[in-house]
Amino acid sequence: MAKASYHKHQRVYVKPVGTWAMIERVKPHWVKDVEEPVKVYYDCGLGRDFTEDELAVESSDQVDAGQWRLMRARNKWQTPEECAHHPQPGTYPIVVTDERDWGGWRVPGAEYDRDPSRIEAQARLVVHAPRLLALAETLARMGSEDPDASPELVAVARRASDLVRTIKARPGEPGQLHAAE
Repeated sequence: MAKASYHKHQRVYVKPVGTWAMIERVKPHWVKDVEEPVKVYYDCGLGRDFTEDELAVESSDQVDAGQWRLMRARNKWQTPEECAHHPQPGTYPIVVTDERDWGGWRVPGAEYDRDPSRIEAQARLVVHAPRLLALAETLARMGSEDPDASPELVAVARRASDLVRTIKARPGEPGQLHAAE
């Protein structure tokens, strides 16, 4: 027997297609003399029906950032001798957020040349952002679950909780922190 795991108008990730879609119709497959459907199919408007194991629900409590890493790219516009004041002459940092070594964070060469130490520090911060988010989530959870927590821990946990909520908010949602906070 099968029960519907998703509902109409729910946003789901369709694994075989590799995209997000809305469920347009829930289609139970009934068999005579059986009280519940044998199988449930979902029409997402993508040309065929999908089963439950081909769909994934959007998780609001977890951000999967993947494995971010710091790579170095060759500086095309300056020779290593021209940029001897850089921490690693002839290269600049690139933060890669995709497993195929594309996507992520890059900085223009002129901006890197202006303050290479600052850009190197920013690159390290961006690379470690997923781990910092996990740390903030753990801190927020610890502060809310421990009844004997000190007032200082509760205050820090509340700030961590606000920060996590801001990171997970979708663009345009109310309650986002300003950049200066």
